[in-house]
Amino acid sequence: MTRKRILITGAAGFLGSHLCDRFIQENYHVLAMDNLITGDLSNIEHLFELENFEFYNHDVSKFVHVSGHLDYILHFASPASPIDYLKIPIQTLKVGSLGTHNLLGLAKAKKARMLIASTSEVYGDPNVNPQPEEYWGNVNPVGPRGVYDEAKRFQEAITMAYHTFHGVETRIVRIFNTYGPRMRLNDGRVLPAFIGQALRGEDLTIFGDGSQTRSFCFVDDLIEGIYRLLMGDYSLPMNIGNPDEITIRQFCEEIIQLTGTSQKIVYQDLPQDDPKQRRPDITKAKSLLNWEPKVNRREGLRITYDYFKSLPKENLEKTEHKDFARYNTI
Repeated sequence: MTRKRILITGAAGFLGSHLCDRFIQENYHVLAMDNLITGDLSNIEHLFELENFEFYNHDVSKFVHVSGHLDYILHFASPASPIDYLKIPIQTLKVGSLGTHNLLGLAKAKKARMLIASTSEVYGDPNVNPQPEEYWGNVNPVGPRGVYDEAKRFQEAITMAYHTFHGVETRIVRIFNTYGPRMRLNDGRVLPAFIGQALRGEDLTIFGDGSQTRSFCFVDDLIEGIYRLLMGDYSLPMNIGNPDEITIRQFCEEIIQLTGTSQKIVYQDLPQDDPKQRRPDITKAKSLLNWEPKVNRREGLRITYDYFKSLPKENLEKTEHKDFARYNTI
């Protein structure tokens, strides 16, 4: 029987690399694509010797050509942390617009089903909690986060247009805060920021008073949800995340307990447009996909901490630009 073939963009990134692993395990032929602007080949180098794995160093904002048939496309190419999208705002907008357009055209030509990685950031700083898929959001299009938020909102719009006008089979996953092995320690997001500070013996920084909330989903749970959504028949956006909401202050205290650090907590001003609440309504995922997260935060954090401790010492060095470091409460 001929193997099914799947193209995964952003394949060398945190989520993309885990998706490569999952579809290799499912006996797919995986075509991995990444321009390595934020991805890291070390995340997928263990797959290079496999005959059913190919890697292409390519920017999907430019024309994308793939020989042979394709069954599925997973579009995960995009900067996802504030440090990245504030540093490369134009590329962020282009991969969400031009990149998505190119891949939708490829999906149309190949008659492939395409899933795009959207984000809870389409809800902006929400006025409702938890956030259901029907909520249209509260986004500042010209604020510092607008380059990411609006790129994802456009990505959803063009995907639905290709679905309704061209009949392309599409899926849209709205991803909430996810963590686990292969996160970049210095990417500016709250979990690696706290753990990195603890491992370096620095004080742990909270922006604002710490009352803002997040909901953290372990990467294995997220990948399972994405897989079920891709294989299902639901074409509207769907939240995939963990509804176990926690304040940043409580989360910081959990990290202190996990790492055993004796450093204190320090507070700085909250960045512009930083969401005050973030919690997914996963009613649709439960009812339509029979999915909900299984890994509790205590176990997931232990696995993630063990991963970060295993990294070479030079990976622990703080590399954030001073202008970007304020955005670590994503």
